[in-house]
Amino acid sequence: MIKTVIAIAALMVINSSIMANEGNNAKINWMTIEEAEKKVLQEPRKIFVDVYTDWCGWCKRMEANTFSHPYIIEYINENFYAVKLNAEQEEPITFRGVEYVNENPGERRATHNFARALLQGRMSYPSVAFFDEELNLITAIPGYREPRDFEPILVFFNDDVFIHQPNLDEFISNFEGNIIK
Repeated sequence: MIKTVIAIAALMVINSSIMANEGNNAKINWMTIEEAEKKVLQEPRKIFVDVYTDWCGWCKRMEANTFSHPYIIEYINENFYAVKLNAEQEEPITFRGVEYVNENPGERRATHNFARALLQGRMSYPSVAFFDEELNLITAIPGYREPRDFEPILVFFNDDVFIHQPNLDEFISNFEGNIIK
């Protein structure tokens, strides 16, 4: 009887450990811009784009710190179609019927035309861009952000605050979010 109780207790501990680890493995549901465009047409939602490069240290830090934060993951997955865009990728992109290419594939720091269009020629990494539910670019925002600093940006665009209050900095200064640290 004691062995059975110990075995059951051990299984419960193992199971709760596995469940806790599964919760920590949550990730943003990244997709291509083409996939996001198709999804928007089926179920309208804003698009969030992370524009990065392989050599960018701040991009890696944003991936490790901000895009791995449980609240940020949940918020993005529930409210946006999330796109990860390598600004130097060589593959062509077709968006809204227009094909974008990297005109200098293989060259050092050759920028893809789609990234250039999103960032309006202001190439800074990392940057994030937001599209509305009709696939119109709202804006792009350059720079690394910690999770607590990134949350108000997501809310600002998801909740359409930018329509009535176009000053993001003012919104951020008055924002009381869910992320404490």
